[in-house]
Amino acid sequence: MRMIGVMTSGGDSPGMNTCLRAVVRTAIHAGARVIGIQRAYQGMIEGDFVELDARSVSGILNRGGTIIKAGRSEEFMTKEGRQKAAEQLRRAGIEGLVCVGGDGSFRGAIALEREWDVRVVGVPGTIDNDLYGTDHTIGYATAIQTAMEAIDKIRDTAASHDYLFLVEVMGRHAGFIAEAVGFACGAEAILTPERPTDLAALHKMLDYAAERGKKSCIVVVAEGDDAGSAFEVQRKLNLGPEHHVRVTVLGHVQRGGSPTAFDRILAGRLGHAAVCALLEGKRNVMAGIVADRVVFTALEETVTRRKESPANLLEIAAVLAT
Repeated sequence: MRMIGVMTSGGDSPGMNTCLRAVVRTAIHAGARVIGIQRAYQGMIEGDFVELDARSVSGILNRGGTIIKAGRSEEFMTKEGRQKAAEQLRRAGIEGLVCVGGDGSFRGAIALEREWDVRVVGVPGTIDNDLYGTDHTIGYATAIQTAMEAIDKIRDTAASHDYLFLVEVMGRHAGFIAEAVGFACGAEAILTPERPTDLAALHKMLDYAAERGKKSCIVVVAEGDDAGSAFEVQRKLNLGPEHHVRVTVLGHVQRGGSPTAFDRILAGRLGHAAVCALLEGKRNVMAGIVADRVVFTALEETVTRRKESPANLLEIAAVLAT
């Protein structure tokens, strides 16, 4: 394989640049050239390509975001858009594609493979950690660290003023961030999309905590919780004035920042593995890490099978928060 394309798609995540660096330098070491596809699928449709060499990825290992941009494309969701994209890839001589992204990006890659025979290897780049076939996705560890540091600061204020804070974290369809950061911060309650939220039970628990002399509390709310956003949870709980409720939405701060050591190592390993997989003839698979070993899972499986969160994490968190 002489020419490999690489794209960072969907939402950005810390470590995408680290992965990009690994893809470029691994390919060059193997004698292949690398084309960066800017702005993901929309850039693919428009032929917005740039050749990347070893020097063009210097100094990006520790940078958040992605130097070739990320994003989504409405046009690519049509068969005509995908045809334009495939034609641009062939015109540029791209023989294989490394797609760094989440489930939406992989669904697009699956369509390219099925409709236009484009050889693709995926790399899990999303803070949500919701892809089947890998223990960790690139950016997840950094997002947890960022959210934890923010909530630690919020707890200082909560303790100083006897506030109850509802803190909303990212996770529209999965509660991995909420579970992990809630556990790490000793949250009194953690609300996730995977479990129905019993607002009456939550109200009772918070009242009981106040009766026992607990002056401040933290409730972590995943943005996709079935009870709604943190503001909606506040409204539906309708707690008395003695609770002094405040709401903080962490938002996109969780997607930025310099990747942690864990994410840098993960991104480097997976970027290297993806290029090696393409050179070995693999296609339509995602490179992931399971039990600290690189494994390959069919892209179709990564987006259709549900990834389970640690079964007892919330139960342990509830015990430790009492």
